[in-house]
Amino acid sequence: MKKIFKIFKYLLLAILALVIFFCALNYRADVPVAALKAKYAAAESQFMDLEGMAVHYRDEGNPADKTPIVLLHGTAASLLTWNGWTDALKTEHRIIRLDLPGYGLTGPSPAQDYSMNFYCRFLHDFLGKLGVNRFYLAGNSLGGKIAWEYALAYPADIKKLILIDAAGYPLSRGKPLPIRLASTPVLKNILLYVTPKFLVEKSLKEVYVDDCKVTEQLVEQYYDMACREGNRSAFVVRAGMVDDDDYLKINHIQTPTLILWGEADVWIPVENAYKFEKDMPNNRVVIFKNLGHIPQEENPSETIKEVLVFVK
Repeated sequence: MKKIFKIFKYLLLAILALVIFFCALNYRADVPVAALKAKYAAAESQFMDLEGMAVHYRDEGNPADKTPIVLLHGTAASLLTWNGWTDALKTEHRIIRLDLPGYGLTGPSPAQDYSMNFYCRFLHDFLGKLGVNRFYLAGNSLGGKIAWEYALAYPADIKKLILIDAAGYPLSRGKPLPIRLASTPVLKNILLYVTPKFLVEKSLKEVYVDDCKVTEQLVEQYYDMACREGNRSAFVVRAGMVDDDDYLKINHIQTPTLILWGEADVWIPVENAYKFEKDMPNNRVVIFKNLGHIPQEENPSETIKEVLVFVK
């Protein structure tokens, strides 16, 4: 018995040593926002003081357009996910995109509030400061959930709604691995300091269909944004939030809606596209066969075709 206990003790010590080695190997300090601004803020970047944050946004395109298109990114992404769409739309349209609180260069909310009520109020105030009170609203994943929640809260503001692999309905396959890790006791505290780059790459290869498009530069971009000072703690807070039952109100949305979905989405399955179709009275659904969870980023030239028709 003593021999077994001794072996067990050494085994535990070996596992502990491996865990410590892994954490040391994948430790990364928070990246100062000034360093990320130098790397990712372009000439079009602007910063708005709002709710204790310097909100990073870009307001581009046709200044004569009185009904701009507002673009909302998903979890762990940034306004850079819309580069392709912006290039295709900005000749004729005014395009407004931003890093949502908790993500990108904007960083965490001082109140650590990442509820849907907060995001909707924040977006309303943000657009109000820009003098925008009527617009098209598009959102991917988390941004899609914020978009349809906004349509419930402020229906008069939105001319048309575009949902791309939008969150909202319960997930039959469970939450994606990064969110499960960030909501697990003990592990979530480790993730505040330990961010394996290979996990970022693995996640991108899950949300893309074509692994060849998951370049080293793309992985570095997502990795940098994840490690922006305060963003990891924001991710943990958001991951730990309990889903609400607001999806039961989706059938109240009367706004004309375009629903775009990657058929190969492994994070939010295509079956949820048909749930939106069933519950929303004024919609059109388009499924892209060889695209995943962020189709607007993986293949902007293909996905933008439906948008160009819809906004006209």
